[in-house]
Amino acid sequence: MSSLARAGRWFLHSGIQEASGGVARFYFAEFHKNRPVSTEITGYAASALVFLYSTTGEERYLDGARRMVNFLCEQAWDPGSKTFPFEYPYSSTAYFFDCGIIVRALLAVWKLTREYRLMETAMATARSMIADFHSGSDYHPVLQLPAKKPVARTANWSQSPGCYQAKAALAWLEIADLSGEDSFRDAWLEMLDASLATHRDFLPGTSDKPRVMDRLHAYAYFLEALWPVLDRADCVEAYRYGLDTIAGYLREIAPQFARSDVYAQLLRARIYGAKAIPVDRIAAAEEAAALAGFQASSVDKRVDGAWYFGRRDGKMVLHANPVSTAFAIQALEVWRAFEAGETDPCRQPPI
Repeated sequence: MSSLARAGRWFLHSGIQEASGGVARFYFAEFHKNRPVSTEITGYAASALVFLYSTTGEERYLDGARRMVNFLCEQAWDPGSKTFPFEYPYSSTAYFFDCGIIVRALLAVWKLTREYRLMETAMATARSMIADFHSGSDYHPVLQLPAKKPVARTANWSQSPGCYQAKAALAWLEIADLSGEDSFRDAWLEMLDASLATHRDFLPGTSDKPRVMDRLHAYAYFLEALWPVLDRADCVEAYRYGLDTIAGYLREIAPQFARSDVYAQLLRARIYGAKAIPVDRIAAAEEAAALAGFQASSVDKRVDGAWYFGRRDGKMVLHANPVSTAFAIQALEVWRAFEAGETDPCRQPPI
């Protein structure tokens, strides 16, 4: 069975999806239990299944994605706040970034099924992102619910504003393209310009190398936000800088701590940027080989086919991780298609 098929089986049958329909943040293999259900991770998993469906044509993946977005709309959605709390069954916070990832998942399934409530929920969430998270000069990363008061910012990247938020704002660009509403495009362009102005300040962000690795993951989100606008010279310049910067830090820090998702994001970014920046095939091949080494092979269905989170001091971190798995299958598939000379290896947007 191919690595793609094994990953698909893991998403559908491992138990990473809880009885509620939501997807756990990760499966903690060492302790044989799932972490709590995350609305963001459920969105990522749904988008991964849409990618698998679009790649293989197998209906089971679309069925799985529909189950996940049904959970998001029917159970996780907070109609009073018009947003998605951080975790299920209830969390007292909502994250700007998470909401954008969920909106993109709803849209990904909507494009295939045309279920009205998916678009309705996506539009309402996108509007609340703009109205509720905007500080006047940037976007608050976290709000307290139900009051929608900003949570105090910290040095942690996920609790600070930054260029990584542009990936979540891709949801606005998608809605603008689908609806023709200029307000969403205007908000997207505001976020893009702010991210371009500040992205070089994001790395390293700390002298602690493992934390720099974590920030590489977040910075790669910024590159993922640029793929639709690589016809702009300033975006190509930022993209080239980002590829070189991530690659340099990854190779420096990996012997101590390496995240599989960073390998996947870097490899994927190389291929998605190929229309503007020639792909370094030697580096890409090395990254693909390293990435493949994180996929779990086990008689335990709870982990088999998933990608582990990372490796610390040569020892695997045994978190069977939905996001790492989603990014890895897309990265390796677009790399395969690119190497095979397919006309359009990047038919689907970055998960």
